[in-house]
Amino acid sequence: MSQHAFSRRNFMHAAAATSVMAAAAAALTACGGGSSAASTSSQSVPADSNEPATIVFMEAMSSGAQKEALAKMTADFMAKYPNIKVDLQEQPDYGTLQTKINAQAAAGTPPTIAQVYGNWADEFAKSEVIVPLDAYVAKSDDYKNFYDGIKADLKLSDGKTWMWPFNKSVVVQYYNSTMVPEAPKTWDDFAAAAKKASTNGVVALAIDPGSSSGPAGGTAMFEILAQANGDAVFADDGTPQFTKDGVVKALDYLVDLKKAGALVLGTKYPGQVALGGGTGAFDISSVASYPFNLKAVGGKFTMGVAGLPSGPKGTANQLAGTNIALFAKATDAEKAAAWKYMQFLTSPEQMAYWVSMTGYLPVSKTTLDVQTFKDYAAKNAFVLEATKQLDNAKSLPSKSWVNQASGSLAQALTDAVNGTSSSKDALSKAQDAATKAMKAAS
Repeated sequence: MSQHAFSRRNFMHAAAATSVMAAAAAALTACGGGSSAASTSSQSVPADSNEPATIVFMEAMSSGAQKEALAKMTADFMAKYPNIKVDLQEQPDYGTLQTKINAQAAAGTPPTIAQVYGNWADEFAKSEVIVPLDAYVAKSDDYKNFYDGIKADLKLSDGKTWMWPFNKSVVVQYYNSTMVPEAPKTWDDFAAAAKKASTNGVVALAIDPGSSSGPAGGTAMFEILAQANGDAVFADDGTPQFTKDGVVKALDYLVDLKKAGALVLGTKYPGQVALGGGTGAFDISSVASYPFNLKAVGGKFTMGVAGLPSGPKGTANQLAGTNIALFAKATDAEKAAAWKYMQFLTSPEQMAYWVSMTGYLPVSKTTLDVQTFKDYAAKNAFVLEATKQLDNAKSLPSKSWVNQASGSLAQALTDAVNGTSSSKDALSKAQDAATKAMKAAS
């Protein structure tokens, strides 16, 4: 897996697999994958019989600290519950993960559980290949301690809880404290600091918008800027609203930075590369990028980390990362075992270890009381401020067309920043494309 496949708007990376998802959804609907199982599971939780069970967890934590941490947590779980075997089936990236889940679900042989994004879960729920978890949640002691933003992220538009949290993060600003002595408090301050730092071969900020086939971290920053200006790029129901005033202002902001020589577009984590190489002053990316940015900097200077600046309408952020879905084809014994494992992963002690190893954020407030987390926060104070945002940070709407619509937004960003179109014209074109994608999927 790419070292950041978990974060920097690669939480939308699987947009490239949209057509695969559509085909799989049609196949799932045709085969009626698991409707009776889904209906039954929505009413009750399978009894824990303690009989031997093997569960398959299809995931994309396939490299670095994420792989190491998940492997240890899983081994500890199996040591605690020797009657349960967990088969970790890792995929190299989220695009591959989505394609693999779709294919297996359409064939009637899905995993027991899998990492999913909300828009994937939306399709799976409609096809009844995953089960709602409200009855499970009602029996959870830890759920009540989850942050409000986490709880909201587990639901789909029908109001039911369809997912359980896993790897969650928000966006922060990383900065070269030699070039930028103090983290900007507002986006106006950020622009001023970026322009001031952009001298002698330095371009303060490098972002990757992605493309029409798959947006990346630069598009996430743009979406956050729009909300800080008062207008989200999508309404809560997923309706694109790209031509609203706050969205246009956000794009004009980035265009102005580019004209001032303080912004450059790139690919493959250009902000991290430039920050580490001394040719950039900032990187705007996930809190989970921290260990990778720290490695890139390599002690050449002190890397500052801070929450995002505020805009005219306050501070905005995005909740990133995946959740876990439980598939309807599993037997009752497998569902009971999977539920034990899912709860184990989010228990305060395990979550504290996960945070300290990976840089992800804790999903529950009780994790903050665990000594492992306290030790990590003592060395990485920014994590406390980032964690506070979990009560209010929101992910993009869990609608199947959002991936494709965000690709149109990425193209608009590129066109406007590169000067081939005005912000208004680029966004108007993106709005038309996104609206067509929404209508086609509805």
